[in-house]
Amino acid sequence: MQDFYYMLVVKPSSHLELFSDFLVDILPVGFEETDDGFIIRSEEDLETISWGIEQFSEALQRALGEVVDVELTLSKEKNDDWIAQYQQGITPVEIDPFYIHPTWEAPKEGMLNIAIDPALAFGTGHHPTTASCLRAVAKYVKPDDEVMDVGCGSGILAIAAIKKGAIVDACDTDPLSVENALVNAEQNDISYRNLWEGPIQESDAVYDVIIANIVADVLVFIASDLKKRLRDGGILILSGIMDKYEDKVLRTYKSFELTERIVENEWVTLVVTKKGNE
Repeated sequence: MQDFYYMLVVKPSSHLELFSDFLVDILPVGFEETDDGFIIRSEEDLETISWGIEQFSEALQRALGEVVDVELTLSKEKNDDWIAQYQQGITPVEIDPFYIHPTWEAPKEGMLNIAIDPALAFGTGHHPTTASCLRAVAKYVKPDDEVMDVGCGSGILAIAAIKKGAIVDACDTDPLSVENALVNAEQNDISYRNLWEGPIQESDAVYDVIIANIVADVLVFIASDLKKRLRDGGILILSGIMDKYEDKVLRTYKSFELTERIVENEWVTLVVTKKGNE
């Protein structure tokens, strides 16, 4: 272990969720969420990461047409036990009946426990879209359902469905996500029926429930594939949708029945049901 490490404190003026998503995509390690931002710690220099966050902030300003500032403080710290400090900042998430916790925290009796370490995963239940999807999985996934998780990331939603007794396939176009999903499944002593790197088009199965926590544009783009792979009367859980793009997604899935709309902050999760004549 080195005698020192780098610490980057990130304080955006707004849109913390978007900055969180960006950090998840670019960082090879986990990060700590605070009330007003994030703390990144690494034994590698974080200057390039700092520059990337500045560029993202500027791009966000142009895209949204509003001022989005970010305060960045990079320091070099003594490497006493920053891993223990980082672990103390990661709290479990309870979304009945699921209890999502890092491996250094004890499981909770009477809950469906899901152990995921933030440094190894892109989904830990903290982000509003993941939390909303977990609520939908809790409500709509039944034992022996055949379930597909499209863009599975850490595998947290697929694992939650398996914990509810479902038979689950999962896929992601990102090889690191597939690797993490496999690690997390083994960590939770469960297994997918199928897990692959690639799109849902590679599946010939038909599902009772399909979960797609991606982004609005991709949900629109793959709509025909999701419809084709869903049974009549089946449930689609569509998430990763910013509220300003909700209408666009609803128009694409207008032949479906809107069953439930789950809103957290500026994020929307849509639960829709495939009609028998669809």
